[in-house]
Order: sequence, then C-alpha cells, then structure tokens
Amino acid sequence: MGRTVIEKIIAGHSGGQAKPGGIVWMDLDIRSARDFGGPNVAKNYAREYGEAAPADPAKTFFTFDLCAPACTLKYADNQQACRNFARKHGLTVYDVDKGIGSHVMIEEALARPGSTVVGTDSHMNILGAVGSFGQGMGDVDIAFAFKTGRTWFEVPESVKVVLMGRPSPAAEAKDLALFLCRELGTKRIALRSAEFFGEAVRTLDLAGRITLCSMITEMAGIIGFIPERNTAFARDVERFGLRSGADIGPDPDAVYAETITLDVTGLGPLVAAPPSPNTVKTLTEVRGIRIDSGFIGSCTNGRTEDFVRAADILRCRKIKPGVMLKVVPATRRVYQELLDKGILGDLFAAGAIVVNPGCGGCAEGHVGLTGKGEVEISTGNRNFPGKQGKGPVYLASPVVVAASCLKGEIAGPEDV
Repeated sequence: MGRTVIEKIIAGHSGGQAKPGGIVWMDLDIRSARDFGGPNVAKNYAREYGEAAPADPAKTFFTFDLCAPACTLKYADNQQACRNFARKHGLTVYDVDKGIGSHVMIEEALARPGSTVVGTDSHMNILGAVGSFGQGMGDVDIAFAFKTGRTWFEVPESVKVVLMGRPSPAAEAKDLALFLCRELGTKRIALRSAEFFGEAVRTLDLAGRITLCSMITEMAGIIGFIPERNTAFARDVERFGLRSGADIGPDPDAVYAETITLDVTGLGPLVAAPPSPNTVKTLTEVRGIRIDSGFIGSCTNGRTEDFVRAADILRCRKIKPGVMLKVVPATRRVYQELLDKGILGDLFAAGAIVVNPGCGGCAEGHVGLTGKGEVEISTGNRNFPGKQGKGPVYLASPVVVAASCLKGEIAGPEDV
C-alpha cells in the first residue's frame, strides 16, 4: 500500500513505521527553540539532564524571532539564558539580527525536503512549504529532543484537498489561505496532515506556498504539503540550496482518510474579520471600514515577493495622514533584497515605518499595539482579541493592506 507525504517522511525517520494512528519514535534532523519557550527548554534540560551534552549540537539551534532585539526586560533575560545555554553546549544561535526562525531554516537549507524539524514555534509546520515535516512542541518535549535527537509522535491521517478551477487574477496566496480557513474551519483537517492539489496551488512560488502552509495552524491541522511543483518553486529551491534533499511526493497508490474537493473558480480578495482567522468575508463585504493602522510582515507574508507587491501599490503615493503602516521583513536576507531592489525606499517614501527583521506585529508589543477601538488591517495569521492590541484586527493580503493604508479604510488596489 502506498504512502502519503507525511507517512513517507515519518517512515524514513522511524525505521519504516508509519501507520496512521500508530505511535512511532522519530529521529529529528533539526531541533530548535526560540526566544519564547527557549529559556524553559534550557531550564528543563538542566533540571533533567544536568551537564550532559545534547545529542548532536550541530543539529540543535536557538532562534530569536519574536522580540528582537529584546523589547522588554523579560525578553532580554530570556535571550541571555538561551545564549548562555548555547555557549555551554556548543550550539548555534541565530541571534536578533537574523529574523524568523522557520524562514531562516529554509534560507540556511537546514529544513530540507523530507527532513524532520521541531521547535517551540506553533507555526513550525510552515516548513511543509518546502516538503519538510515541521512541528511545534512544548518546552519539555523540546528539551527531550535536545538531549536525545528523537521524539515520539502519533502518525496522523492524511487528507487530500483538491482545488478545482482558477482564482481571479486579483487573488493572492493569502486569499487562498483565507478561503481554506473559511471552507475547512477548525474541524475538517484537525490533527491531520493535508496535501493540496490543483492548478491554484501548483502555480504558487515558494513565498506563496509559505503563506498557505503557515495558516494550517489556524485550520487546526498538523501540517500541509503542496506536492506538485513548478518552475518558479524549483528556482527558489535552487536559490536556497535545498535540492540536495529528497523531493517528497505521495506514492501513486497512497491512501487518504478523506478527499475534499473545493472550487476556487473566480475567487477574489478575501478578508478575515475579527475575532478569528476563520471569520472570512469578501473584500466587498468589508470595504469602507475605517482603519487606524496596517501591518505587512509575519511568517505568513514577510517575504520579498510580498513587499514588492505592496510597493507596487504604494509607490509614488502617500499613506493617508493619521494612518500608520508598519513594515517588517521576515529575515535579514529579505531585508537585504528589499534594500537592493529599492523596495524599502519606496515603502519609506510612502510613509511606512520600516522595522528590523522578525515576527513584528505578531509579537505582542514589538512594533506597536492598537488601543481600544483602533482598527488594524494585517497580513499576519491571527486576529484573536488582544493578539495585536485591544482593537479589532482584520487579516488580508499585502496589496489589500497597502491599498487600505492609502485610503484610510479597507480597500483593494482598484480603489486607489
């Protein structure tokens, strides 16, 4: 019987055992912790294992992606605790200048197709975008992974999601992700692995695949894969040196627990309204709602391609007075690319506040919170109450956020 993508990856790291519902011990290619959860990993490790060395320091990392550089005394202490632990055990720290850990792992070719990665980031499953099995775990589990290089895992069922038809030219990867949040909710792929097929996803470049896969967490899924490839994705994979890993696809006779077919024909821009990413409306339904601020960035929409499209809307225009647009590249590499292309200059000239790489608006307080009643439109992946301040938050694509900041109200590119 053939295997799905996740079954092939897990089988390759657990002695061939990968039956859905079965418990396996899985070897881990990469184990990581970040500045949220990392200090507890270090503390738990010291309590349980004392001075013992981690299983393989070369495969064990810290990343500082949330409040970088530290924006509170607590974060400063936390990052120092991680640095001290890393020095003691010879681990690498991707420090405050590097950016979001999951993106750094792709850029550094640490998370390769077919690899297994764990970390304290709940969006570690974003690595499904490159065919790697990434998973967020608690700090006790990560401490165990640091020590042993292994973890136990229940092999999830796999679901095949087939997207029929072509979205409208105005739709972006974020609109596909929001469409799936609306259609799948938090039940249909909950605790399952999803594989997405169809032209709408096959044509996505790496940035688009990252956007879609980053929101599997909001659908309560374990991870999402896009097995079908294209030239743009292959070029991105080559650029980051990821080709040396296995190209993982399902076996032709792979068995899925369920096949879900959805029609995306003519799909247009969507917006997730408060209070959850699953409260998805069409742009038309929310157009005209006044906003106070915008945010472009996060692990969902912090790639160069996202800022290029936003800059195309903002270039030679000015953000409406009284509206604040916060811009946060995902990584230092993205920041450099935006400098080289002149994109940061365009964003700055339009009135945007450009901040150093990292999670930015998704890290509470780092680039500014909303006050009570203040409305924000964001490219992040979550709009839960309090996540980015006291005010309501709407989720949308970079071009919708950019257009909205020009108008001072929720709008699309055609409105400016």
